[in-house]
Amino acid sequence: MFKSVFSFEGRIRRTEYALSRIFCLISVAIIAAAAEGGSEAFGVLMLIPLYILIAQSAKRCHDRGNSGWWMLIPFYSFILFFGPGDYGPNEYGDNPKGEGNDDLYAETHFSPQLSTVPVAANQHPGTGDQGN
Repeated sequence: MFKSVFSFEGRIRRTEYALSRIFCLISVAIIAAAAEGGSEAFGVLMLIPLYILIAQSAKRCHDRGNSGWWMLIPFYSFILFFGPGDYGPNEYGDNPKGEGNDDLYAETHFSPQLSTVPVAANQHPGTGDQGN
């Protein structure tokens, strides 16, 4: 967890996203309290938690299988908090929980099932062996 908070690549879990949001909120509050003195240097420090917040939001969008630009949709952050990520790997990387990463069919959305259709051409369900 928190391996590359400045990167926009990959996927993160809901837990890491929520902890990142809390960290950024606390950081902004501390910087804002320190900026009461009137120094403009603290305004530049506000960019660091803002950048982390944007990067982590983009990675959470990736976990849901969406582009990072989806974070601009109003109230989409609620979906980022509570919505599950894609099962298995997607185009942005492996599942951060490890679920379905070894599943061969996870990316194709194909679920192999046993066929119940008769194989031979003369065996049709309900017709029996009538012959020609």
